[in-house]
Amino acid sequence: MTTDALLPSAAETDRHRLAGRLGPAAIVFMVVAAAAPLTVVAGTFPIGIAAGNGAAYPASYVVCTAVLLLFAVGFTAMTRHVPGAGAFYTYVGHGLGRHTGLGAAFLALLSYTAVQGGVYGYIGAAMNDLVSSHGGPQVPWYLYALVMMAVVGTLGYRRIELSGKVLGVLLICEVGIVVVINLAVMGRGGAGGMSTAAFDPGQFFSGAPGIALIFALAGYIGFEATAVFRDEARDPARTIPRATYLALLLIGGFYAVSSWVMVSAWGDAGAVQLATDNPAGMLTDTATRYVGSVTGDLVQIFLITSLFAALLSFHNVLARYIFSLGNTAALPARCGRSHLRHSSPHVASAAQTISALVLVVACAIAGLDPVTEVFAWFVGISSVGIIALMTLTSVAVVVYFRRHRVDTRTWHTLVAPGLGLAGLAVLLLMTALNLPLLVGGSTTAAAVIGVLLAGTFAGGAVVAAMRPHAGRHNPTIDNPTIDNPTIDKENTR
Repeated sequence: MTTDALLPSAAETDRHRLAGRLGPAAIVFMVVAAAAPLTVVAGTFPIGIAAGNGAAYPASYVVCTAVLLLFAVGFTAMTRHVPGAGAFYTYVGHGLGRHTGLGAAFLALLSYTAVQGGVYGYIGAAMNDLVSSHGGPQVPWYLYALVMMAVVGTLGYRRIELSGKVLGVLLICEVGIVVVINLAVMGRGGAGGMSTAAFDPGQFFSGAPGIALIFALAGYIGFEATAVFRDEARDPARTIPRATYLALLLIGGFYAVSSWVMVSAWGDAGAVQLATDNPAGMLTDTATRYVGSVTGDLVQIFLITSLFAALLSFHNVLARYIFSLGNTAALPARCGRSHLRHSSPHVASAAQTISALVLVVACAIAGLDPVTEVFAWFVGISSVGIIALMTLTSVAVVVYFRRHRVDTRTWHTLVAPGLGLAGLAVLLLMTALNLPLLVGGSTTAAAVIGVLLAGTFAGGAVVAAMRPHAGRHNPTIDNPTIDNPTIDKENTR
């Protein structure tokens, strides 16, 4: 038997690879859409202002952006050397070993499944509120969620460029309405001049800055998607780093400015009071006061499109995680097949839709409230899981470059990742300590979530122990150019 006979055929290789021509802009749309900007502005800002550090809350986004930019330095430096589209788990596996890598993979699946389930609850409730407030019938939230699930599943099954175009349109709408509100408030100078609280370190550390940072960081969930789409990116070695930095700067800048404007719209004390008394209506009230009642109605509509965009982005991220795990024997091999015509992870997409269906049906049968329980609890699970993944990835980056001298830049491989690791470790500790607050004040629910997260991570490690080939990437399939020495040489210039 010849050596060529042992290698996969071109047709078989294509069935295990995704294809696309996504540039930095398209990937940024995916990432920013997953961050659900309007949802964060409407839902997270008031909580951060009321329960966190009050009028200084906007500075929390500056701190989080700085920490994540440091993290991104090592994350993107490793992109050229890591095959496959598994993102965090792939990086952890290459740096800390296969067992830890698969533990991270299963933790990522749980975290993203949880946040998607939470968003299904929120969008179901938001659609029911919109329809009923305009004279329509009251409909159970899960029926609206199932309709959205069908649309998301259809788009996720098809070529990735279609999802990118849909997300682009929705993102422009939701960001556009917030920009209009921001300009109106700044044009009128706010309630009594633009707030200066965010520029005062003393005010930043007043109240509960730890709570403020936790809620601020939740707005960045999903930025990992820059690396998840590497197989569908045009020139991934350049596209992924550019998209990562651009996404973080856009997300952080947008949130910092918009939260500062919202505080200024009511004054420092007035903003805290309104965020405490009517958090759900703070953005709508701001829009109505400064722009008009029509804008208030548009905010309700675009909130739903924002949630839908987040669902579609999380669906695509999860499908590519499942696809990558299918190609590395951690999940059934069929999950690692791509569609012949759409070059999409169609089996993984269908599997992800089924898991979301099971989750929504289970919540409906249990009679959980779609916002205070489904959304709050599941986002709490996701917040801890995602921060833990980023912390593990930071450790993996440092270890990988110490073991493999493929990049000799100290800032990119040691200093920046080390500083990012320190910041993320502090955020992880704060999130774990304040987990009961994230799940409605229940210490029992927080303990259950902690056990679930730890058990899921351990489950991935068990799969690695029981299946010696699980988690081992096939370099011929994942990256035909992996043996090209010019790739590593370029990174040391």
